[in-house]
Amino acid sequence: MQYRLDKKTGNKLSVLGFGSLRFPKKFGTTDLQKTEPLVMRAIEGGVNYFDAGYFYFGSEEVLGTIFERNKIREKVHFATKMPLVLVRGPEDFDKFFNKQLERIRSNYIDYYLIHMLPDIESWKNLCKWGIEDWIREKKRQGAIRSMGFSFHGRQNEFLSLIDAYDWDFCQIQYNYSDENFQAGVTGLKKASAKGMPVMIMEPLLGGKLVGGLSPKAVDIFKQANPDWSPAGWGFRWLWNQKEVTVTLSGMTDISQIEENLKAADTAAPGLLSQADMEVYGRVQEEFKSAYKVLCTGCNYCMPCPQQVNIPACFAAYNISYTMGRLTGIQNYIFSNVLVDSKEFGGAGLCIKCGACEKKCSQNIPIIKTLQAVRKRLEPPWVKWPMLFFGGLFKKFGGRKA
Repeated sequence: MQYRLDKKTGNKLSVLGFGSLRFPKKFGTTDLQKTEPLVMRAIEGGVNYFDAGYFYFGSEEVLGTIFERNKIREKVHFATKMPLVLVRGPEDFDKFFNKQLERIRSNYIDYYLIHMLPDIESWKNLCKWGIEDWIREKKRQGAIRSMGFSFHGRQNEFLSLIDAYDWDFCQIQYNYSDENFQAGVTGLKKASAKGMPVMIMEPLLGGKLVGGLSPKAVDIFKQANPDWSPAGWGFRWLWNQKEVTVTLSGMTDISQIEENLKAADTAAPGLLSQADMEVYGRVQEEFKSAYKVLCTGCNYCMPCPQQVNIPACFAAYNISYTMGRLTGIQNYIFSNVLVDSKEFGGAGLCIKCGACEKKCSQNIPIIKTLQAVRKRLEPPWVKWPMLFFGGLFKKFGGRKA
């Protein structure tokens, strides 16, 4: 495992971090029994940075339990996030923070983030509520050791935010599919120049840069270096940049952990050649030509008031281009049926209320895109399969609308 220095604290952070959003689930919450072996193997392999969130399906409690009973809390750096969308006033700062300390069974959080801080106006509003004094007091108490924010907005807003406060670190979405998206390479370099460690989320675009690549794109990677998987190529593109501190991976099984640990052993700036960089360019061209919606499946847009399964709609839509329309329609039917057998949880239920677009971390024009999904994946003959499978779901106890 390679490590990079957090200059603000002196911490040596593993280049590979463990993101908890995609931990194994059981009945809609994180499965402790399946997650613990993954976490312990990652730690054994040198991973020391773990990222959780208030909304991440019980990940805070599960990680807290694992760290406590294995007596390793002091050996890891734990990151989690203030649920900004729920904050309605200054009294909520302590309300959520204290709840999170209780969940993680600790009296401090190493790296605390304001979750999805979108723009400078939102920060100014928090300042009116006294958040700067609140942070200062929590640091004095030792309850917060580093304060940062995660970002999913426009680049100009990110640049304004990192100048608005003396942040300890930040977290951005960044991968080879588009280095100018959101904060982008410009934001990465400016944050790093200010001495801020930069944590990377969605390095594989929610798995789209692995399972969503076309056979042609996969073949481009394989011909260039048969020993590197598409995931390995994705991580190495990030680790090649000295400004990247930690790259988070939502690993869901041991094989992924082993593969990523092996790649992280050689994660050094400058490890890629010019020929390697040209490979990314070719894959990027192929990826963009085949993929229509850059949805990461984060589910921030959910739940939809009309029961539209937005991430599933977009996933099926993309599959229809990468693997064929019929395969996309099949995926669409199986992932969107409602159990009353009267309606279908697809794009056709959208009433254009716009609730989803306000929450989308990728700034996807969801309403317009759902119209395109419906046009492509809901031809007239699909109606009867929708009703048939909806009836089966009802009969055998599927999810309720």
